[in-house]
Amino acid sequence: MPNAQNQEMLANIKADLEASGAVWVVDYRGLTVKEIQQLRRNIREADGQMKVYKNTIMHLALSQEELPTLDDLLAGPSAFVFAGEDVAASAKAVKEFAKENENLTIKGGLMDGEAISAAEVEAIASLPSREVLMAQIAGAISGVARGLATSINGVPSGIAQAISQVAEQKEAA
Repeated sequence: MPNAQNQEMLANIKADLEASGAVWVVDYRGLTVKEIQQLRRNIREADGQMKVYKNTIMHLALSQEELPTLDDLLAGPSAFVFAGEDVAASAKAVKEFAKENENLTIKGGLMDGEAISAAEVEAIASLPSREVLMAQIAGAISGVARGLATSINGVPSGIAQAISQVAEQKEAA
């Protein structure tokens, strides 16, 4: 691998690995140029990038970065989807495209330093987006706070009602 082009590719892969939250490996055999362009566009909109690297150099980069080498996934033509901060968004973009086009196959990937299967990538794709998850967490926190406020407010009003009833009883007697 002394060739300068391969060394540059290795450096690019390492930079992509460091900058991404996850990497999805897909088989793009049978896709037309237009379909690949559309897939790349969809992935870019999801804050990711799709790149094609040589499998041997990807294997070398993964081993040098002390990551799983994905030997079982790096067979045949492979494209690599480097996810941005919202890893679910890029997985969702790949999964949606694969639904529409049977020539795209999700092989698996790498997330948090662990190799994951195609089924796990699809499970990640079915997660709600980061914004939706944040809204759900905020709603849950708000509900707890509202319940606590209602409970705390109920104590003084209960005491006030009890005092009012005692006062009414004394007036009546």
